[in-house]
Amino acid sequence: MRSLALSELLLTELQRTESDAAVAAPLNRRLYLSLRGAILSGRITAGVRLPSTRDLARDLNLSRNTVMSAINQLTAEGYLTARQGSGTFVSQTLPDLGPLTVPVRSRRQTPAPDVQDGTPRELSQRGALLTAQSGAADLEVQPFAPGTIEFAEFPIQLWQKLQAKYWRSLDRNLLDYGQQGGYMPLRAAIAQYLSLSRSVRVTPEQVLITSGTQQSLDLAARLLTDHGDEAWVENPCYWGARRALQAAGLKLRPIAVDAEGIAPSAADWQQGRPRLIYVTPSHQYPLGHVMSLQRRRALLQFAARQRCWIFEDDYDSEFRFGGRPYASLQGLDDHAQVLYSGTFSKVMYPGIRLGYLVVPADLLPAFNTGLYDLFRPGQLMLQAALTDFITEGHFNTLIRRLRVAYQARRDELARRVQRCLGDRVQISGQESGLHLCLLFRAEDAVDDEAIARAADAQGMTVRPLSRYFLSAPRQRGLILGYAYVPTERVPPWAQKLCQLIRDQLPG
Repeated sequence: MRSLALSELLLTELQRTESDAAVAAPLNRRLYLSLRGAILSGRITAGVRLPSTRDLARDLNLSRNTVMSAINQLTAEGYLTARQGSGTFVSQTLPDLGPLTVPVRSRRQTPAPDVQDGTPRELSQRGALLTAQSGAADLEVQPFAPGTIEFAEFPIQLWQKLQAKYWRSLDRNLLDYGQQGGYMPLRAAIAQYLSLSRSVRVTPEQVLITSGTQQSLDLAARLLTDHGDEAWVENPCYWGARRALQAAGLKLRPIAVDAEGIAPSAADWQQGRPRLIYVTPSHQYPLGHVMSLQRRRALLQFAARQRCWIFEDDYDSEFRFGGRPYASLQGLDDHAQVLYSGTFSKVMYPGIRLGYLVVPADLLPAFNTGLYDLFRPGQLMLQAALTDFITEGHFNTLIRRLRVAYQARRDELARRVQRCLGDRVQISGQESGLHLCLLFRAEDAVDDEAIARAADAQGMTVRPLSRYFLSAPRQRGLILGYAYVPTERVPPWAQKLCQLIRDQLPG
């Protein structure tokens, strides 16, 4: 594609966005969405060389900084590849899994008027039973150093003021159960936030307010799977997800993780018949890897072919320390197979116990019924206060402040570990999140559980990586949380921990 033709295509796309909801987004975001959409639709094919940012800025009548921001984000997410001395090219993102076919299953089915191919959607036998009649309308990562958890960055007085406003007004409707998926103004605020910041395809009605990721996953497992169904989980895996899926009676199939995220083998692709796939694509828990674009598309195509569901746990995407958060897996899903889950526990405070689940539109009646009948959700006063916290801009302000604070702690911790241990450990997951993963070399044969016990004896809480594997551990390491450790206390505790590790290393 010639540079002029490509520029004209993008200019047309940018002009089109002036008439839709994207106009609310800044120019760099609109350019990012336009170029991303052209790549995904095949209008700009793999291998095409983009014009220079200077030429593209001139052709589109935009500032060069605007163009560079969009190009950098697309490069970070894998849509583009920069080759030194040659330029920037469109990446090969299409997986080679053969033609997409959708088999027919003999499960209870619900209509799906919005699904592209018109094929009826499916609930599990348990899900169909639960929604047949409508209702009345020790592996948690803790601070690696002791001390009282402090919330110095959290605006406590403002939060109290917002809550007090609703208690003074005493709207009795807010004292009832949440019968329709949660407080609608909050659902609308979350939908707008996810659409702009995470490229989630969502309407307010698709957002269900839950008590957190654990409840979201439990609800999905109850409604979409049956006892004995197979579920794919990352290996190593978030312990809470493992517990929830096991409690639902699922057979867990551990899938290896590499630098590109979940990495199914050839046998997994060919023989696996999962009903549910649990993934953390933006920041794999606990290793911290980001799922590559090609791997994302392969997983989505597999899910569409097998008619299985993907549960995307986006537990800490707000805390990416370089550039924008990565776009969601759900935003790439053309077959509505992904359920997207997030939480407020990381940004606000753990005890708030509020999260959200974005479900495909055709599953909403069943999920609304299941959420109400199984959990009797409430806390509408809290939800109303949180709505104001978001819509008045305090939520984004808090995220920015926390990013600065957490990045300083992460940098100090990583610097101390690197200075003390050098190449005896590899630090994984530095780009985002609230924890680091220290990986030991295989030849050192380190007992990570012994180090964790020794650290505990000295008043530090670290977690052995080996305990997060469902099968025999493929790697040894330590998981270190740093969110609740004041920056000035990082150096002495990091030094103490490093000495414990050195004592366990051979030679």
